[in-house]
Amino acid sequence: MKLELRGITKRFGSFTANDHIDVVVESGKVHALLGENGAGKSTLMNVLFGLYEATEGEILIDDSPVRFNGPGDAMAAGIGMVHQHFMLVPVFTVAENVALGDESTRGPGVLDLETTRRRIREISDRYGFHVDPDALVEDLPVGVQQRVEIIKALVRNARILILDEPTAVLTPQETDELLGIIGQLRDSGTAIVFISHKLREVKAISDTITVIRRGKVVGTADPTASTTELASLMVGRSVMLSLDKAPAVPGEETFRVEHLTVLSDTGQRLLDDVSFGISRGEILAVAGVQGNGQTELTEAIMGLLGHVSGSVTLEGRQLVGRSVKQIIRGGVGFVPEDRSTDGLVGTFTVAENLVLNQYDRAPFASGLGMKPAVIARNADEKIGEYDIRTQGGQINVGTLSGGNQQKVVMARELSRPLKLFIASQPTRGVDVGSIEFLHRRIIAERDAGTPVMIVSTELDEVTELADRIAVLYKGRLVGIVPGDTPRDVLGLMMAGAASDGAAPHTTDQTGTDHD
Repeated sequence: MKLELRGITKRFGSFTANDHIDVVVESGKVHALLGENGAGKSTLMNVLFGLYEATEGEILIDDSPVRFNGPGDAMAAGIGMVHQHFMLVPVFTVAENVALGDESTRGPGVLDLETTRRRIREISDRYGFHVDPDALVEDLPVGVQQRVEIIKALVRNARILILDEPTAVLTPQETDELLGIIGQLRDSGTAIVFISHKLREVKAISDTITVIRRGKVVGTADPTASTTELASLMVGRSVMLSLDKAPAVPGEETFRVEHLTVLSDTGQRLLDDVSFGISRGEILAVAGVQGNGQTELTEAIMGLLGHVSGSVTLEGRQLVGRSVKQIIRGGVGFVPEDRSTDGLVGTFTVAENLVLNQYDRAPFASGLGMKPAVIARNADEKIGEYDIRTQGGQINVGTLSGGNQQKVVMARELSRPLKLFIASQPTRGVDVGSIEFLHRRIIAERDAGTPVMIVSTELDEVTELADRIAVLYKGRLVGIVPGDTPRDVLGLMMAGAASDGAAPHTTDQTGTDHD
């Protein structure tokens, strides 16, 4: 089955998300759509899947124009989509999830789940999925849940399969398994649209690569193209993909977490007896698949959660029990994982957001009054220093792109003397060129003697920045290993397996037992 997108344009008011995009996907081929977050890739696929109606252009299947009024029409035409955020009901079984939306019955009001179970087993056996039709989805690992999504599409006889950022929540081993599955699907004649911003994976699986930047196709490439070439196409200029950094020279350990435990309102352990330390002048990167306690770790340290026990000390001073304001004023810089909700006030100006943590202190205030001229001058300096793309400091920060909003947060947090710097997903939604810049700023903070903790689900980022790597799994610390630990070892740890050289979850990097 051949798919062609011809001149697809999608506008939201005055904003053009897709601008006259042409793409052809052949049967038995993997066609990668490569681009930064916000480039328009997912919007384009939502048009294809009938979730959005194109403003202009047409979709052709086997050279015949088609029109979709919703996902049902797209699925009926042989198109399946696995969304970045899975569309599964956790308390339903695999078979019940697969049957949703395409229910067959064997009598009034009685679902025919046995036919669905048989089809799941057939597909699972054919591709080596190892999926139990009667397993509850909430009990399945993330990688298996993704296979359920693929099975949903294949049960409906999809001949064109769209995979939207399919490796975002997978361990390296699960990613390799998925790429193997995609290869099998391709060999069986399925046309695959592989949407990603990860160069390594695109090169590994693609037959053809189309690069999208700011809603437009800016080029096509062969998978033999270098990562540097692909990155340059993505951002429109040459970029350095490897970070040149000197080895860390750790000093005194000034930040210490001991037996940190976080409970949910219902008593569930979200973080379980975690202990580690960070020294001056080193970066500890916390790795793990999203949802394994990373968020709770940073928020507990920052005083954002209740039901916290254990100890968190900075230069000997206890942070547990202190307010967020007290912790920040105590010299902690914090970049939250959700900048729009927790890092910025969208209706405030860029200038105001740049002093949110110091608005009532000199030099930005005197007594009860703020100093607008000083705040404006600070904004001009930081906009230039961090290359924040804005028309000026008086523009509302909510109108900036995600990457530029992230630069505002980073600029604010790194613009004062720090005793500890914590950044959660520091480059999420940031283009390759800006990632290079922000990584250099993080390294510079380390080299200035600050203890740094980075939390990232991007394993490339973890290995690029880390002097040591701590891996969390289901709220527990699997171990702490050197920054040059191989990816396959880290992947096993992210799946819960301790590795040789990794400290068990009850020990710190010094080997001291804390049980």
